[in-house]
Amino acid sequence: MASFQWFLGMCTASVFSLVYLVAPTYVLTAILSLLFQYPTRHAALLYAAPMLMSAAIPSFGAPWMAPILKPMLSYFDYHEEFEYSDDELRRDAKNGKRYIISVQPHGVISFVGLCSWVRAPSDFRRINTAVARVLLAFPILKHVMGIFGLTDASAGNIKRILKKSGVEGSVVLYCGGIAELFKSCLEEERLYLSKRKGFIKIALREGADILPCFMFGNTVVLSVLKHGPLASLSRKLGASVTYMWGKFYLPIPRDEMLMYVRGKPLGLPHIPEPTAEDIDKYHALYCKEVRRLFESYKEKLPHYKHKQLFID
Repeated sequence: MASFQWFLGMCTASVFSLVYLVAPTYVLTAILSLLFQYPTRHAALLYAAPMLMSAAIPSFGAPWMAPILKPMLSYFDYHEEFEYSDDELRRDAKNGKRYIISVQPHGVISFVGLCSWVRAPSDFRRINTAVARVLLAFPILKHVMGIFGLTDASAGNIKRILKKSGVEGSVVLYCGGIAELFKSCLEEERLYLSKRKGFIKIALREGADILPCFMFGNTVVLSVLKHGPLASLSRKLGASVTYMWGKFYLPIPRDEMLMYVRGKPLGLPHIPEPTAEDIDKYHALYCKEVRRLFESYKEKLPHYKHKQLFID
């Protein structure tokens, strides 16, 4: 039974990496097929139909899919460590606290993030994850990844979310973004964080707090092609359209142990007009806490024991 769960989990996880890899090529060929009506107009319309339907229909969350995706937890040997419990988060949210749940590293695909969503209580699945706007518009991808509840990562939209009440007034943010994706490496852990201070400014202005989390394993389950025209296009688009691989150099994620670590809230004050010094102060505090989480928990994962953390 355990081996069957492992196989099912591999197939489930591979669907996401395969779609992420194939969707850009499919969309490009579908557009070209429509433009040149190749091989015929009717055939081009049939081929492009899924793209056209996906483009017309907004993405939507699908929390009911969590049980279907549960085999991924077995495949990755997924673990969680909470210094700030679900009950504490829920209680404080009920009392008016709002959080930017800042997570890193990004990885090629955040399988730690996907697993945490699958494992999460049903009310926590209503907490949206902020992503690049291009992902919300990209046909096929926006529906496959959209089941996890995605929202626009623009400052204006994050501010709007932080005005809500309850757990829905918090938002998950990958502060390293697409730039951090290309720092994925099996030998070391690199975060794109030194220049990422906008989320600190928003939190101070809106009276929200920062809840730091570290996703161990995101950077080892898949490798990515970091150079060439596709990598350059990915950086411009803000989403990965380059080649990725895992087991057997195929888009099959490696079955490494994954661990989601949630730290404690930083305790940010409400500063309606923060100065550059205010932002730098709390950004430094955040970086210090991220490093503490990494050093405190890396020994629990065999492939992280000898890793070093670099904050670029």
